[in-house]
Amino acid sequence: PRTGEDTLPGENESIYIPLGATHCLENPGKIPLDLIEVRSGSYLEEDDVVRFEDRYGRV
Repeated sequence: PRTGEDTLPGENESIYIPLGATHCLENPGKIPLDLIEVRSGSYLEEDDVVRFEDRYGRV
């Protein structure tokens, strides 16, 4: 997707999010979402996450 564009993937589809891209994920449907995150590169730890907004107070 391009900057500012919403994407609604279907079952068994994937989305590529480029390094450094600001992104958000939500499930607008009623069926629970299963998410598989695949990282690549030389640094794969969780401490590189930068939160800009968070409805759960984790900013």
